[in-house]
Amino acid sequence: MSKTKKAEFRPNDYVVYPAHGVGKIMSIEEQEIAGIPLELFVISFEKDKMTLRVPTNKATEIGMRSLSTPDIVSKAMATLKGKAKVKRAMWSRRAQEYEQKINSGDLISIAEVVRDLHRTDDQREQSYSERQLYEAALERLTREVAAVAGVDEAGAQKQVDEVLVSRAA
Repeated sequence: MSKTKKAEFRPNDYVVYPAHGVGKIMSIEEQEIAGIPLELFVISFEKDKMTLRVPTNKATEIGMRSLSTPDIVSKAMATLKGKAKVKRAMWSRRAQEYEQKINSGDLISIAEVVRDLHRTDDQREQSYSERQLYEAALERLTREVAAVAGVDEAGAQKQVDEVLVSRAA
């Protein structure tokens, strides 16, 4: 096993873990698991009160990445301004696709889910599962926007809301 990408992440860096969103690397530690010494990133997800240990040599393989660049954040915001693309497929199929986009960790894909599931006050009510997916995507998006912009989540939420409201107008 090669450890080519190991140096990419350091303690105190913010990273995006596809299935959980933005977390902070607390440390890099050595542990022996099943008699094999492993070097692990210890990643803390404050909001979820969760700590994750990821083998350093598997981090990029599983899709862990650095925060998006401000350029990608502005592309994601531009994606939010677009017209919602709702396919006519069955909800269960669409829900599965949305779930995959959210868990891909790709900021632009997450922005597409937010855009497609966003409802204005004059539109029909969301179903429970639609609301759950929308909130999950919105939370991932705002957390990463907040971390990249160096603002708190409320500030990032305000930015995202402004873009969504301006689209509706």
